[in-house]
Amino acid sequence: MAAKERPGARNQLRVGRLVKAHGLKGALKVELYTDDPDRRFVPGAEFTLQVPETSPWRGKSVTVRDYRVMNGSSVVFLQGVDDRSAAEGLVKAILWVDQDDDVDDPDDDAWYDHQLNGLDVVRDDEVVGRIVRVEHLPAQDLLIVRPTSSDADIMVPFVSAIVPTVDVAGGRVIVTPPPGLFEDLESGSPEDAPDAPA
Repeated sequence: MAAKERPGARNQLRVGRLVKAHGLKGALKVELYTDDPDRRFVPGAEFTLQVPETSPWRGKSVTVRDYRVMNGSSVVFLQGVDDRSAAEGLVKAILWVDQDDDVDDPDDDAWYDHQLNGLDVVRDDEVVGRIVRVEHLPAQDLLIVRPTSSDADIMVPFVSAIVPTVDVAGGRVIVTPPPGLFEDLESGSPEDAPDAPA
C-alpha cells in the first residue's frame, strides 16, 4: 500500500475503498487497506475522499457514524449518508486519513511515495528498472517503472502477488510479474521473430 503526500499538508494514508452500498440506511461495504480498522473507523473519525472530478463529493471529507462487521464484511455508516441512493454516490471512493503524529509507521505495509520513487526494481536477482512515480487509482496503486531496456514506462500493479517485497533500506523492490509485463518491451518487432514451423 502506498501513501500520498500533499504539498504543505500532512501526509496521508489510504485506509479503505467503498465498494458497494449495503442495505437501505446508507451503509457501505468497505475494502480495508489497514491492519487496524477498529482504530481507524471509530465514530467521529474523518476521512478525505478521493473521487472522480465529476463527483459531487469532490474535495469533501466524510465522518464515520458507525463501523461494524456484518456477515464477514466490513461495513461503515457515514454522517450525512442516510439512504441507499446517497451511499451509491460514494461507491469506489477511496478513504484517506492524516498520518498520526505519534506513530511512525501506523501500518506495516504502508509506504510514502517519496520512499518508493527511485527504488530499483529487481526480478530474479536482476535490476530490470527503477520506480519513477506512484499513481493512486480507485482500484489499486500502480508503480510506474522505467525499465533499464526501454524508455517506455511500465505500469506495475502494487499488490503483494506482484510486488512481494519492498526493501526501502536496501533501495529496491522485488517483483514477480506475470509473463509479458517486462518481456514485451525487451523483445523485437514481429518481423524479427523466427518463422513458426510449418
